[in-house]
Amino acid sequence: MLTVEDVLGLRLGKLASAVDDWEVTARRLHELAGGRGGAESAALLRSKAEQADWKGVNATVGKAFVVRTAAEFDDAATSARSVLAVLSDALRAFTRHRDDMTHVVDDAAGRGIRVTARGAAEPRAAQGDSVPGPAKAEGPTDEEIAAVERNAKHVLEEAEDTDRITARALRALARGKHDFSGTEVKGLDHADNLQGRQDADRWAEEIAKGDVANWSDGKLRRFNETLAAQKDNPAFAERFATALGADGTLRFWRDLANQPDTWGLVDDDARGKLLGRTQDDLSTALATATWGDGPGMEAWKKDMIAAGGREVPASVPGGATPYGFAVMSSLMRKGTYDTAFLQEYGDGLLKFEREAPPFDSVNPMGRLVHPPGDDPADPVAWFMESLGHNPDASLEFLHSGPRAKDHFDYLVGHGDGSRTAGLETVASLTGGGGAARDFYETSLGHALESAATGNPYDSGAPSKPHSAASADFVHHLVDHYGSHPDHLDDSKLRGSLGNITADYMRDFQDGMNGPRGLTTHGTNADLGSLHGSTLKNFLGAVGKDPDAYGAILHAQQSITTELVDETLRNPHSLPRAAVNADVNNMVAPGAEIAGIMAESRTQAIYDDRIASDEEFNKGITTTDKWAGRVIDLGANHVPVVGDVVSWIAEDARGAVVEHYTRDSTAVGQRERNDFLQDQLKSSSRAVYGATYQAALEEGYTPAEAETLATSAQRDTRLHYGFGSQSESGT
Repeated sequence: MLTVEDVLGLRLGKLASAVDDWEVTARRLHELAGGRGGAESAALLRSKAEQADWKGVNATVGKAFVVRTAAEFDDAATSARSVLAVLSDALRAFTRHRDDMTHVVDDAAGRGIRVTARGAAEPRAAQGDSVPGPAKAEGPTDEEIAAVERNAKHVLEEAEDTDRITARALRALARGKHDFSGTEVKGLDHADNLQGRQDADRWAEEIAKGDVANWSDGKLRRFNETLAAQKDNPAFAERFATALGADGTLRFWRDLANQPDTWGLVDDDARGKLLGRTQDDLSTALATATWGDGPGMEAWKKDMIAAGGREVPASVPGGATPYGFAVMSSLMRKGTYDTAFLQEYGDGLLKFEREAPPFDSVNPMGRLVHPPGDDPADPVAWFMESLGHNPDASLEFLHSGPRAKDHFDYLVGHGDGSRTAGLETVASLTGGGGAARDFYETSLGHALESAATGNPYDSGAPSKPHSAASADFVHHLVDHYGSHPDHLDDSKLRGSLGNITADYMRDFQDGMNGPRGLTTHGTNADLGSLHGSTLKNFLGAVGKDPDAYGAILHAQQSITTELVDETLRNPHSLPRAAVNADVNNMVAPGAEIAGIMAESRTQAIYDDRIASDEEFNKGITTTDKWAGRVIDLGANHVPVVGDVVSWIAEDARGAVVEHYTRDSTAVGQRERNDFLQDQLKSSSRAVYGATYQAALEEGYTPAEAETLATSAQRDTRLHYGFGSQSESGT
């Protein structure tokens, strides 16, 4: 395994010299093999040998030897060209990896971040690092540390791929002891394709032998090593999938995963962990394969959907016979599947579920997910995970596609015939509680997130400008749940809806700001046009979840701080009264949202008793990424320098942690109204601090900053009360 130091320390001089030497060798062998200008060559020798009048033994032995020897020169020239192509590509690739890693490490150092040998990132001060170079006094943000680690590991992975493909290609070219390879390798990409197809053929042959259920741990590890290296390689993925066929793919995973001796595994079982890695990488490989549009893959996709409603026969006596949809859906939790395939597969899956009895009541699925856990077996929930990794597919399936309304009503709705109503009925009949609903809603939330934000729900990528379709989807979601907030009672959807709210925080604050429009990140979701208290009801219902509460507060505090900073960006350009009014307008919607969040937290703790202060405090800590993710994303913003974004993120993050974290032992016994007053004071202090700091950053004197901050604080108290009253009904 390569380290960061290995990549940074690459000495490529010898490799460059080897490329030069092989250029000369390849040219000379080409001339020797084919001749140039009538010169003596292997081709000329072969031509003469074939035209000569051979007699006796020489006619069979001698002639064949000369012809074969002459042909070896062609193979030698081909091998030389192949070596040159591989080495040239490797030189370019390793040079790029070294430059990329140098940039990552240097940029990290400037941000006060140290990159470890394996690509992890941490604050330099944490290690007492005395590496020279500028570093921010306030230290790096969590977002910056995560971004550095993501970039460093990406470069390491690319370098390791280059090293693996290069080494294997060169070994293959040098494998023959007595002759040269006649296979031409045109570069690293070509070598990667060849290696992928070879690996696919090898493992397809092993699977065809049968007895997959009895693969040893060692054999499974070797298969996992291949999957880990080739899962993103279309040449491997498509060859492997088409070699097995749709039915073969289903039987393979059913046999490997659904063995009788794995049914009782616990989470830390070694075999279960091995199978878990197999499942994750096999899922990714099949996802890669679905993007292929050749005849073989088109047939595979069509056959897979057709096989969904058929039982996959057991390979051992007494084994489970799950439906094809169950087996395939269990392999769709990782990777990004083709958008068109997901639409057709999802249509077939929902049609089958709605027309047939529930999966688990007809035929037990056995073990299809590893390592084993307590989550219910739910093919539709597994399919929702695949939508969560493909934003285009989830948006089309749930909102913009031809059957989206039907899908939304069934998957998201609560009326007769909806999936949620069915799960609640099963829970009441069996007495099994809401585990099935919780599991399903968690996965459904992931699909809603990807459709709304345009990013895979777990990507950690910067927020994208919101498309017209995504913004319209969020408008629809807020209208749906804001009109029926009771549908979110104790719902696992609230965490994902909280992330969506944070991503669209400018839209929410614009929606609560009356005629004073705010720029948004892409298309405006037009939340201000919703009927009556719909928007506030939505926020109030979502905010009862501790994680959603934390995400919303971090995003709200960040956007409010940025709006104030934007207003003050040209100091003294307006009369003092006008500046005060503008600042107050900017803090008003955020204050109202803070009031709604305070009421939601109070209801969750005191009234509904569904969460504790400790859980809300933890939610604030674990969602602080939103403090930096939503800054400077307005559609019409003038870009600001990184240190401005940084101070806003850090100020917002610190303010939320300081002013909204609560000591449960001190507050827990107090009346709810006293608790709300505590929250009011905290919210107003947070706005005061944000306004004061923004004014100083934009050149105002401390006295002027204090005047602005005091005015904003008063306005915060007023609008906070609007939010709190709207939720409490007073």
